[in-house]
Amino acid sequence: MMGKRFTGMSKVPKEPVAKLLSMANTRLETPITAPVAALAEDVLAELDEKGALIDILRLLSIILPPRERVWWACMAARDYIGPKSDNDPKSLIAAEDWVFKPTEENRARARDAMDDAYIDDDTVNVALAVLYADGTLGPADLAEYPAPAGAAETSAFAMNVVALDKNSDRFEEYGQLLIDRAVDIARGGNGKMENRDKMKEATQ
Repeated sequence: MMGKRFTGMSKVPKEPVAKLLSMANTRLETPITAPVAALAEDVLAELDEKGALIDILRLLSIILPPRERVWWACMAARDYIGPKSDNDPKSLIAAEDWVFKPTEENRARARDAMDDAYIDDDTVNVALAVLYADGTLGPADLAEYPAPAGAAETSAFAMNVVALDKNSDRFEEYGQLLIDRAVDIARGGNGKMENRDKMKEATQ
């Protein structure tokens, strides 16, 4: 019995993973035996059984809705940036603001923050996830043009991989936290895992 780790994700589309991957113009590295029509819960369970951490993160970035996806990526950035301070990167501030108030104005702020970012500022990934959130190139006139397929999803995935790399001393433990956090968000939670152990007990 594989447990219920990936059950109850009410915010995830009830569409085959194969279709969602195709729409995001990406694929999994791990060979999957689940049928083509398999939904996220079954594919994630199989990936989990195979220890395919990176592919799980890749798939989670695709199945989360736009706001939830950006929030998940912001939380990963916060893991190494630290609590809110006056030194926060503008990209991260703008992305967090957009999550709580997803206006065109905040989306434009995310775009501007990317322009001002230092070359080594990986939090531009969260701003990119905001910019392409609705599948277009951005607010105002840019909304007439489609974003590259999977651009928002890839940006959120990249942010989590960056955070994973910065926590490489506890790679497996931290990777599992990123997964549990995304699942909590997909269930309608806030992703804050203070009660993670209790949740694990409840879903075994």
